[in-house]
Formats: sequence, structure tokens, C-alpha cells
Amino acid sequence: MADITMNIKDTRRIAILDKVQERSVTQAQAAEILAITTRQVRRLLKRYKDKGASGVIHKLRGLPGNHQANADLLDQALATIREKYADFSVTLAHEKLIKFHGFDYSRETLRQAMLTVGMWVVKRKPKVIIHQLRERRQQEGELIQIDGSPHDWFEGRAPYCNLLVFIDDATGKLKYLQFVAHETTEDYFAGIRYYLKTYGKPKSLYSDRHGIFRVNTSKKGTASVSDETGLTQFGRAMDELGIELIFANSPQAKGRVERVNRTLQDRLPKEMRLAGINSWSEGNQFLLEYMEEFNERFAVLPAIPESAHTLLTAEEDLEKILVQKFTRLLSKTLTVSFQNKLYQIVLNPGLSTRVLQGQALQVLLNYKGEVTIVYKGETLSYKVLVIHHTAQIVDSKLLNDKVDSLTQKLTLKSKAHTPAGNHPWRSYTINNYQKPLSINP
Repeated sequence: MADITMNIKDTRRIAILDKVQERSVTQAQAAEILAITTRQVRRLLKRYKDKGASGVIHKLRGLPGNHQANADLLDQALATIREKYADFSVTLAHEKLIKFHGFDYSRETLRQAMLTVGMWVVKRKPKVIIHQLRERRQQEGELIQIDGSPHDWFEGRAPYCNLLVFIDDATGKLKYLQFVAHETTEDYFAGIRYYLKTYGKPKSLYSDRHGIFRVNTSKKGTASVSDETGLTQFGRAMDELGIELIFANSPQAKGRVERVNRTLQDRLPKEMRLAGINSWSEGNQFLLEYMEEFNERFAVLPAIPESAHTLLTAEEDLEKILVQKFTRLLSKTLTVSFQNKLYQIVLNPGLSTRVLQGQALQVLLNYKGEVTIVYKGETLSYKVLVIHHTAQIVDSKLLNDKVDSLTQKLTLKSKAHTPAGNHPWRSYTINNYQKPLSINP
């Protein structure tokens, strides 16, 4: 006779059934105690009388479940993961198996199978630092979080780069993704230009305290600072558009965009690897399709369905706002110096030399590198006279690369020349003494 494995539940049922047989407890009372029906109590009594204690044990105990995963299908799934998705997380691998390989079991079934064969290791959770939760904004377009994420996005198939990320706070939708070499003012201008033309004008932007967004120094001459307003070029443009710019005090404060950066760093490189993408240009084309799939997978509905976006007015000309603006004083010879170049103003009809001398002009620099000089709203003609070779102001995002490049050049130039053994310097005499001066290299 096979061994009978009983649990606490079975033991309790036997004790109650004994009392029913002794007539100290009715069937209705037994059903209430065991939380089953009186009909089930009668079934248990019959099996208990016929088979004893083994009749109380469930008939399917010890047998394979009716919904047990097919071992052959699981083996095929694990083989596919080893071949194509070896470094994928369980969730991402499960999504690919469902989408491309007809796998119809749950994520947990796959995880347990991967744990059994050692393809997945349970990671110890880091110590949790609790921060006060901030509720999502209620309307789409009420708050857009923006950030740049430096990472080896192409896993060595293309140069290391940054991914600019715009995400809506209310819905978690990705609004803009773009691969760029570095975070620069012009790159963020391009992102805002795309956003405004695609969705409209948001109420506010949420960013870190990088020098692109916020003036963090009292020193003059910073490349990203607008002379006219004292704001950064980006801050001045948002002020002209009426978009509030909010600065986070810590990375945790802008947790939504930080979390999506980690998710993208895990998923996006693998997706591009599967799609055979090996360059920034191919990657940027792929991002439009990827955003749609990502938003369908992770976005949520806002608390208020109406969008908070507003349309641009006729006066809000992006070609005149999303540019870098600088103030320069016109010399007596009607010249202004800008970015190591000397610009000679060509007088327009109605303007005299005396009127313009010493006046403050506005120099506009757009994303194409084109320069426009404006005086009281009127565009002035000019010609370039001289190119100066002076020190260049470098954006802080590019500073490390510039320093590394300069260090390499100085290292190559600083190699000392060692004179040959028969060089005249080695036999040099002092005054009338014939004692040679020894020069050690």
C-alpha cells in the first residue's frame, strides 16, 4: 500500500468526521466548521467509512496538474532564450517569446523554468530609501520631464552617445527620443521644436539643474547664458514662450524620467540589436516606431482626459525664439565681434552712422549656425571682415572631451629631445678651463 501523505487540513477533517460519526456534531455543524457544503461532508463521510484516512486525501494529490506546463515547450523556450535572448530580463524575454515564438505560458512559469536550469538568478534587492511620493499631474501636457541619458546604446556598434528623453508626467508617455553626441542647447531646442509642432505648448518643463537650463554661476561669458535676460538661452526661450521651467533638487525628485531611463537602458539596446541597427541615424528612425510600442505597453490614462496643451500664437515664431541670442555694442566703425569673427554692418536706407554708433544690437544664432543681427526689430545687413583667433568658450557638457583632447596633444609635444653622445654641448668649456660640462639627458 502506498504511503499516505496527510497535511493539517486532512487531520482536522478526520477529527470532525469522527465527531459526526459519534453524533456529537451534526453534518450542518461540520460543514460550517470545515467551510464546505453539507453535500461535501456526506461525500467525505462515505469515503472515510470505505477507505479510512486515505479517503479524506484529495484524489489528485501527487499527480501532475491539468494545467502543468509542457516540458518540451519549456525546453524549446529555454533553448530559444540561450540562442537569441541570453542577456534579456525575464519580462523582456517573455514578451519576445509570446510575440515571435508562440509561447503561451505566464511570465512566472518561464521565470521558474529559468531558475531551475540556472539561467536566471534571484537578485538581492538593494536597501530601499523611501522618498515622499509625488502624485502624477492630472492632465497630459501639464508637466513634461526632460533629461539626457548617457549610455553605450549601440553596444559598441556605434560611438557612445546620449539619448534625450521627454516624458509626460500624467500619462508616462514618451513624447520625444533622440540620439545625440552630447546634451547641448541646440539639441534641446530641436527637441522642443519637434514637441511644440507635434503636440502643442505644455504648461511646464521639469529638468535637472544643468547649465543648459539654469544659471549656476555668477561669472560672465558663459556660452549658454543670454546677455539680455540673465537666463540661459534655453531658459530665455521658455520664458518667451510662457512655459514654466521647474528645476529638480535631486535625481529622486524627477524619478519618473530617471526610471524610464533605466528601463530604456535595459530594453532599447536589445531591441536595436534584434533589429540590426548599427548607427545613430538608423537608431533615430527606429525610435519613432519604438515610442509607439513603448507607450502602448507602459502608458496610463490621465485623471482628466482633456489635454493641457495650448496652441502657439501668431506672435510666437519658433524661428526667432528657439535661437541663441546675444547682445553686442556697435563700434564707431559699425562693427561687432561675435564668435571670433568681425561683422561689418551695411547701412540700410533710413539709418545713419551716427544713429547706430554705440547702440546695443541683438545677435541671433540659429541651429544651422546662421547669424542674424537685429536692431530694434529690424534685421541689418552685414559682411564678415576678419576672423579672430582667440580662446574659445566651451559648453560644460563638452568640457571633458576638450580637456582630454588638449592633454593628448600636449603629451605628444612634451616629449623631450635627448642630444646625441657626440653633440657639441657635451664638450662645452667654461671660461679658460678645459673641463667639459657634463649634461645628463
